Amino acid sequence: MSEPLLTREQCFINARRALDAARERRDRARAAGLLDPAKELVLRRIEREIRAEQAAAQAAAVDRAA
Repeated sequence: MSEPLLTREQCFINARRALDAARERRDRARAAGLLDPAKELVLRRIEREIRAEQAAAQAAAVDRAA
């Protein structure tokens, strides 16, 4: 009952650390060619979608600035 509780900020820090470690492992496996081909295709699709979203956001920012 008297154990200290984790703060919300510490929970976010811990979750971010775990996510960063998982991404690092994934990136190392991907660079070594150890990733399952189906997962590689999914990652490429996600990356393509992210690039498209970023390009759209940049285009919108340029339109707003003009």
